[in-house]
Amino acid sequence: MMGRVFNIQRFSTHDGQGIRTTVFLKGCPLHCFWCHNPEGIKPAPEIQFTLNRCILCGECVQVCQQHAHEILDGRHTYDRSLCVKCEECIINCCAMAMEVVGREMSVDEVMAEVLRDRPFYAPSHGGVTLSGGEPLLQAEFSRAILMRSKEEGIHTAIETSANSRWDLLESLLPVTDLILMDIKHMDPKKHLEATGVSNARILANARKLAQTAKHLTIHTPVVPTVNDTKDEIVAIAQFVAELNLIRLGVDLDYPRITMALLPFHKLAADKYKGLGLDYQASQLEPPSQEKIQELNEILQYYEVKTQ
Repeated sequence: MMGRVFNIQRFSTHDGQGIRTTVFLKGCPLHCFWCHNPEGIKPAPEIQFTLNRCILCGECVQVCQQHAHEILDGRHTYDRSLCVKCEECIINCCAMAMEVVGREMSVDEVMAEVLRDRPFYAPSHGGVTLSGGEPLLQAEFSRAILMRSKEEGIHTAIETSANSRWDLLESLLPVTDLILMDIKHMDPKKHLEATGVSNARILANARKLAQTAKHLTIHTPVVPTVNDTKDEIVAIAQFVAELNLIRLGVDLDYPRITMALLPFHKLAADKYKGLGLDYQASQLEPPSQEKIQELNEILQYYEVKTQ
């Protein structure tokens, strides 16, 4: 079985507890304008040009039959409108300024990478996390990796927007130990404006997850102009409190649903440039530590446990 992967990050400590290997799958149903992984949005492979790696050797100019590359006055320009993705420039770029983002990998190939760090998982209570993009867009491939990981005794997690059919999400639950789910906004109109999709399916799936015994953490990226006001975080905290009430009504012994606020950052700016994309969040500034602390106090008020 094959799937499309754009990165495998080893020794990750931000995608679940402990030391983890995070497998980033390509393709996402949301189009958040601030996305920290823009290379994961489109399902198809993309060409990334990193200008500051270019040594102006001119090999790409020589091999490109479409004349998409030009070096003029000591500057390399790459015209994507002329590019047919033959990858000749990538093959001949010794500086790795030209790269393909996204490649087909088999389950065996992914697991070979995951198992390289197996000695670190158990002592740190870590494991493997499927992220993206969106793992549910490649649900069969995701399930196969998670199943193999469980067979190896490795803790499993998925990071998801949960903007999918319930049956796809449900199919991963038997082989998933931890679900890290994004809730970006409670207001349907503002969610649509910020992400390109409605939040109706997301919230419905969250309520269904609340009726299971799965460990569930709600992630909310705190993005200026999108959801960084007290009222907006209050609405999400109240929803998470509601989810916990649903869970308590099913079984008092089910684990409490937790929540984490993730501050917006601008570390992805160069990724947008390398992919030839417009970084619409360029004018935003990351929220201050004081701001995040103030918003975290809201979670405490509603007795929503943080990670």
